[in-house]
Formats: sequence, C-alpha cells, structure tokens
Amino acid sequence: MQYSGTILLAVRLTSVLYCLLFATALDAATLSGFASLPASTFVPGPTSGQFTGGGNGISTPFVNQQPVQGVSALLINADGTYTAMSDNGFGAKGNSADALLGFFNLSIDFKTGMGGTGTVTVNSVTRLSDPDGNVNFEKVHEMTNYPSSAIPVDPAIVAGSLLTGADFDLESFRRMPDGTYWFGEEFGPFLIHTDANGKVLDEPVALPGVQSPQNPFLGGGTANLPGSRGFEGMALGIDGKTLYPMLEGPLTTDTNRNRLIINEFNTTTGAYTGKQWFYRMENTFESGQAIGDFTAVNATQFLVIERDGGQGASALFKKVYLIDLSVIDADGFVQKTEIVDLLNILDPLDLDGDGNNTFRFPFVTIESVAIVNANTLLIANDNNFPFSSGRTPGVADNNEFILLTLPTSLRVVPEPSTWMLGLAGLGALALLRRRA
Repeated sequence: MQYSGTILLAVRLTSVLYCLLFATALDAATLSGFASLPASTFVPGPTSGQFTGGGNGISTPFVNQQPVQGVSALLINADGTYTAMSDNGFGAKGNSADALLGFFNLSIDFKTGMGGTGTVTVNSVTRLSDPDGNVNFEKVHEMTNYPSSAIPVDPAIVAGSLLTGADFDLESFRRMPDGTYWFGEEFGPFLIHTDANGKVLDEPVALPGVQSPQNPFLGGGTANLPGSRGFEGMALGIDGKTLYPMLEGPLTTDTNRNRLIINEFNTTTGAYTGKQWFYRMENTFESGQAIGDFTAVNATQFLVIERDGGQGASALFKKVYLIDLSVIDADGFVQKTEIVDLLNILDPLDLDGDGNNTFRFPFVTIESVAIVNANTLLIANDNNFPFSSGRTPGVADNNEFILLTLPTSLRVVPEPSTWMLGLAGLGALALLRRRA
C-alpha cells in the first residue's frame, strides 16, 4: 500500500506501543520509520562528474545524467511529499562545474510498524537558474569552457542559464509563505532568493565582514572564514519573514574554536538586522566538529544537528540539540539541551532490517532535521556521493530518511504551520486507507 509519504497516523499509533514497551529508556529516541534512496540514483541532464574521480566502486563521469544525492536540506510539503535540496555536487568548487544546483520533489513510503516499503520515489527536479543576470559575478553558463578545462560548457547549461556547483555551494534553504525560496550557501557565504521555479530574483546577499576562500570578490584579500564553513544551517522564524543563517565554522580570527555565529536576516528589508547569537559546540572546529542543520521550533527555540567528522565505526558523536535564543549563559552562549543521540536509537521492530534492535546513523554529514509533530523528527543524511561509506565500508552510502519518536520527556512543540501539516497528513492518510 502506497501512502505517498503521509505516515503520521502510523507513527502516532506505533509511538504508543514503543512507549509501553520501552518506558525505561526515557533518554533514547525510537526509530519509527525508515526509507532509503539508492546511492546510484540519477535524473537525465548534462554529463556530470567530469572533474572528479569516483569512489567506493562507482566510476565517473555520469554521461547525460545528474546524481540525486547530497541531501543538505529537507522540507515537508502539505500534499504529503517532500522537497530535498542537493548541495554543490561533488564537494568542492573545482570539481563541481558540471553539477547542476537544484531541489527534488520526493515521495517517501516509510517502513513503519504498520507496513510500508521503505522506498523513495523522485517525482520531479527543479534547477536553479539566473536568466536575468542577478548574480553579480561570472557564472559557468557564461563561459565557453568549464573553468580550467578545454571541455565546452554543456549547451543545456548555457541555454537555460543554469547554475552549477562551481557558482554556489548550497547547504540550506527555506520556503517562504509566498512560495519563493531563500538558500544559504558557503562560497560567499551568500543568501540567494529565487522564485518557486528556481530563478534567482535578486542579487545574492553577502554576510558583512565575512568572506570564505572561495568568495568571488575576495581578490587579493584575506578570507576570515574557513572554506566550506558557511551557512550550513538556516532556520525560518515563525513570523515567516526572518531567517537565521548559522555558520558551520568559527571565524579564523576567533580564538574560541568552539564558537559558531547565528545571524538574523530580515527578508522584507533584504538586510541583516545586526543581531547575533553564539552557539557552543562540544568540541573544537579543528577536531572535525560541525553543525548540520538549524530548524525553528517556536519563536525562541530551535533544533541543531551537531556532529563529529567520523563515519561508520569512527563515528562517535552525532546528536540533535534544542537551543533557546532567549536564554544566554554566563559565557554568552545560547542554552542547549540534548534531544537525540543519533548513534543510540531504539529499533524494536528492526525497521532497517539489519538484525539489530539498536539503530545507528553513523554518517559523516547529517544535514536535515524537520519536525513532523511534537513527538516525531525527520532526519536525513548527506551521502557525499560517491565518497562517503558510513553504513558499509567500501560501499557508497545511500540517502537515508528516518523518523524518530522522542521520549515523552523530550517532546518538542512545533510551530503552528507544522501542526497544520500534521493535520493535513492525518486526513490524507485516513482517506487513502478508506480507498485501499
């Protein structure tokens, strides 16, 4: 039976069973839904992977194909589908000039305690483009050949004014009430505003006083943000107009190597407000510690994924925290409370089929957290295709999507819009079950 992603009723019913059976494990979340998109999933498009080597048994290039990979942000849609955003392609500016930027509409049939196949279907893809020339530096589609290459830029990229992973490194995005999108990226770092079809609407907005080594306007200047440490997470405030982009790494000038900056951005004025907050990581940036996503719960509270740089057996720290911007400690950091240990999840029904009743999410990069309801979070990994192999050594990671039921003591209170999504999902699922 296909539920088209609306699995909230199954999650709530099985949550009751889990609470009864595992009432003593109040500090651990429970796996209540599991789905996986195979690593080698592609959509038609210009040849990609021409500037990178393969890995984990997968060879490049991908002729007339673009991989569906690198889920760096995930949105829940009112119709029961999901919108997943890929990052810049193959992990670096220099190897991703032929990787198209964009986002995918997915249907996820989670395997739960009430059935489901655990499969993910790619329904459509939307590509980012700049036909009006709002991006104020040279883009790949304006070049004759790919950067530092004798290979001509694919005609489809030129004709569509399509943006690639050599233009931006997308890591976060949010859908606005008017249907437009704001993206957070790492090369600037910049904020990018597009319409619902991915067309850039305005000049990208730089973070004042901050530049990465890949910033196109750096010139002979000195970067003060490490490479690939821009806007990894970006929350949308419940007012529907305020963004909270969060840097993944500390500034090079900051002597506190655990400190990350959260900025406030007003989408109505198109400018930063000047307000900042500081998040303290549990380990230093130099140790490989980083954040993966940043999601609003209510007006002051947010969820943060924090992780180490390990994968598989070397993955030792992958957690979700609840932070409160209204509570600042004596050292100037926002209050944080651990919500989920992603390496210690109860799996009484063995939903992933590995024969184990403890589930681990042991990936290098875990970059998506969304609120399904007050008891349930949706988490997804970025599989860094084809390079990460956290699930099985030597095998390229799939994109995994998991539903986690929180202990009653740690339930979160989602924003009103999330409650409405939950109610819509329940209604749609009830209708589907009546028709089955």
